[in-house]
Amino acid sequence: MTASPTRVARSPRQLFAAAVGVVFLLVGVLGFIPGVTTNYDQLGGAGHDSGALLLNLFQVSILHNLVHLAFGIAGILMARTAGAARSFLIGGGVIYLVLWLYGLLIDHGSAANFVPVNGADNWLHLVLGIGMIILGVVPVASARTR
Repeated sequence: MTASPTRVARSPRQLFAAAVGVVFLLVGVLGFIPGVTTNYDQLGGAGHDSGALLLNLFQVSILHNLVHLAFGIAGILMARTAGAARSFLIGGGVIYLVLWLYGLLIDHGSAANFVPVNGADNWLHLVLGIGMIILGVVPVASARTR
């Protein structure tokens, strides 16, 4: 008789990291879909002059969408272990808080706004940063404590 493979239960933190990763992947893909992204004909490669808006609110560019896709892939891959999932959530949260501060400090009409970001992006980055850090540090019950 062959033994069936045992399935290792993922910790809640691993599930959080995977879910965040999937959301980032989805956002990255949606940024390339006309209609979901308004002014799609104005989607620039990078820079502040990209006029495309995801959900008619968040300024995006090809670079911005690719960053979301890469961040999503990183989240999914790092969700494989509890430690890496925690690192993704805390480290990613810190990155988003830095991006929030950067977006507040730069002139949005200048070359410094290379990603690009607008006011809506800035406040979303604040919420994402805080949320990811909370998911990374709040104690969560392991699946083994049933």
